[in-house]
Amino acid sequence: AGRQILWAYCHVPAGSTRDMGEAVTDQLERFAPGFRDVVVQTQVTTAAELASYNRNYIGGDFSAGIMDVRGLVQRPVVSRVPWRTPVRGVYLCSSSTPPGPGVTGMPGYFAAKYALKDIFSLEVPALGL
Repeated sequence: AGRQILWAYCHVPAGSTRDMGEAVTDQLERFAPGFRDVVVQTQVTTAAELASYNRNYIGGDFSAGIMDVRGLVQRPVVSRVPWRTPVRGVYLCSSSTPPGPGVTGMPGYFAAKYALKDIFSLEVPALGL
């Protein structure tokens, strides 16, 4: 009780095996004095370990690779509705689908929108964006 989880990341060269845990803790301590004193446990995953864990994490990039203009419209394929797959009832909703990586939830929103429309003929209200 009374404990919280903190998730942090830092930028490293692709495929790095360097443990950046102490460097991240040092930065947190710099801006939040006493932080180190309340840490119960740490777990570090290197870029190389991330790449090994998931083939899409190229070089350890959890955003699934470079995000350029081409990637904005072709992730994962060129399609007006890239969240749909050829398999009925199967939809994609990861950082590999528009609008791309980030903690937005938008790929999931769009996948759910088309799933509800295709399977249940339901229209999802617009988000007002």
